[in-house]
Amino acid sequence: MFLGALVDAGVPAKLFEDTVAALNIGARLEISRVQRSGISATKVDVFVNGEKELPREVFFEQQSLAQTHEHGHEKGHQHAPEHVELREHNYSQSVQEATRAGAPHRHESDQHEHGRGLAEIREIIRQTGISEGAKRAAVAIFEVLGAAEAKIHNSDIEKVHFHEVGAVDAMVDIVCAAVGAEALAVDEIVCSPLNVGGGTVKCAHGVLPVPVPATVQLLQGAPVYSSGIQVELVTPTGAAIVKTLAKRFAQFPAMTIEKSGYGAGTRDFPGHANVVRLTIGDSHAGLTGNTSQETISVLEANLDDLNPQVFGYVIERLLEAGALDTFAVPVQMKKNRPGILLTVLSRPEDASRLTQIIFTETSTLGVRRREEQRQTLARKWVEVATRWGGVRLKIASMNGTVTNYAPEYEDCKTIAAEHHVPLKRVINEAMEAYLKALRS
Repeated sequence: MFLGALVDAGVPAKLFEDTVAALNIGARLEISRVQRSGISATKVDVFVNGEKELPREVFFEQQSLAQTHEHGHEKGHQHAPEHVELREHNYSQSVQEATRAGAPHRHESDQHEHGRGLAEIREIIRQTGISEGAKRAAVAIFEVLGAAEAKIHNSDIEKVHFHEVGAVDAMVDIVCAAVGAEALAVDEIVCSPLNVGGGTVKCAHGVLPVPVPATVQLLQGAPVYSSGIQVELVTPTGAAIVKTLAKRFAQFPAMTIEKSGYGAGTRDFPGHANVVRLTIGDSHAGLTGNTSQETISVLEANLDDLNPQVFGYVIERLLEAGALDTFAVPVQMKKNRPGILLTVLSRPEDASRLTQIIFTETSTLGVRRREEQRQTLARKWVEVATRWGGVRLKIASMNGTVTNYAPEYEDCKTIAAEHHVPLKRVINEAMEAYLKALRS
C-alpha cells in the first residue's frame, strides 16, 4: 500500500521495477488502478514465478475455503470434525492441500521452517544496485522487525528465520519502501496515529489476536487505535517500515500541500477505504526567513548522585526514544555538592514517555517540564559519494541560501570502522565531495 501511494504521488514506477530486478529473487511487479470505497488508488502487486503473492490473511482464508470445499466432496457433510483437523495441519501440509484445491500457492510458504536469516537478507541487500542510504534503511527495517520477532519468540536476532519477512513479497516491500522514501527527497516523514484493526488473524503460528504480538512490540511508543473493523490493518512488516522511516507520529502537520497519492490494499471493505494516503508538502512555505516555529517541551532534572558511567547510557536511551536533543551542564547544588543539570528537548507528545525514562534510569526524584517556542531553519538531507561509500549531509538554509552543512556522524563512524580509516579523514572527504558538487 505504501508503494502504491508513492507511485500515485509521483515516484516513478520504473524505479521500483528496476529495484525488484536488481534484487534478483525471482519477482516482478504489476501496477494497476483500482477503486477502494469510491477512492481511485494505485495497487502494487508482487508476482513470483508468474503467480501473485497474497496477504497472509487472504491466503489463509482462501486456503481454508479450498480445504473445506475439497473435504466436503471427499468425506461428505457428516464428517465435520475432518475440517477442524485439516485446519490444524502444519503450514506446509496446508499449502499442499490448498494448491491441489486450486488456491494460490505462496512460493516461500514452505520456508515456514527454513526462512531466510538476517545475515542472508543483509547480503542480498548489500549486492543490490541501490544507493547506500537505501541499503541502510532497508537493513534497518529488517533489523527492527527481527528484534521484535526475537523478543516475541525468546530468541537471538541472528537466529531468527523470518517466516514471512524472508518471503519474496516482504523483501520487495521493504527494499522498495526504502528506495521510494529516499526518492521523495523530503526532510521528514510524519505518520498519523495508526488504525490497527481488530479481531484475529490466522498465520503460520496459528490464530493470533489483532494486532499480532510482533506488531504490538514494534509500535511501542506510537499512537494507535482501532476503528472497530475486524481485520488486521497493520502487519509486522508495515509496522517495521513505519517505525524506521517515520521521524515522528503526529496529527496532520501544518504545511502547504503540493501533491498526494493513494495506495490500495488487496481488500475492498464496505464503508472503509482500504488505502494509505501520502501527502507531500512544504511546512516552511510562507514563514519569515524560511524558518519554522514549533512548540517543544523542555525537561530538566538535577543529578548529584548518579554514577557517571550511567549518564552516557541515559543520554543514548533518551535519544533512541525520540528526544530532539539532550545535554548536560555542571552545577553546584545544595550542601556544595557538584552535580549535573540534565536537559532534554522533546516534542510535547513524547514528553511523558521521556520523563518516565528519566525517572527509571536516573536517581532524580523530580523532573521539571515547560513548553517553549523553537524556531528552526529549513533543512534537508543529501548524499555524497566518498571512496568508501555514501555519506549523508544535513543541509540548513535560510531564504534559499545554505547557511550550514555537516556530514552525518553515524555514517562517517560506520565507514571509518569498516574501512579502518581515521574518522576525520572520512568527514573531510565528505565535506570536499559536497563542495565539489556545489561548484560543478
